[in-house]
Amino acid sequence: MDRSEKVILTNMCMVYDGGRVLVQHRVKPGWTGIAFPGGHVEKGESFTDSVIREIKEETNLTIEKPRMCGIKSWYTKEGNRYIILFYKTDKFSGELQSSEEGEVFWANVADVPKMNLAYGFDDMLKVFLNDDLSEFYYYVEDGEWKHELK
Repeated sequence: MDRSEKVILTNMCMVYDGGRVLVQHRVKPGWTGIAFPGGHVEKGESFTDSVIREIKEETNLTIEKPRMCGIKSWYTKEGNRYIILFYKTDKFSGELQSSEEGEVFWANVADVPKMNLAYGFDDMLKVFLNDDLSEFYYYVEDGEWKHELK
């Protein structure tokens, strides 16, 4: 039995400093609103290197020691598994700068749930903040999209 499947690999990182987190007001069509910065893993690139690169591209910050803290996945209409690897770190340097992906700014973590969040980011945030959760999984049951936090 063939157990391989086509996947799209991406990442997202919660950069934090005490009670503040770095958020991005995403403006690119398809997924707008407040979320953490991140992006695609390039072919042949390590997962850790990809999140360091993406955070640099989107925020101008250089992060260190990102720690994987969860995952989100679902199947696209083309049948590809779309995976977002969740990371977090409080080790960073540089001067914050927004990119074409959207404005980046620091926010109190308690205020984030009240913001205009990107679709599904409220549940993603739960995985980032709760050490007892590690997965956010979308699936289709009886023709309807559902999700679980595990």
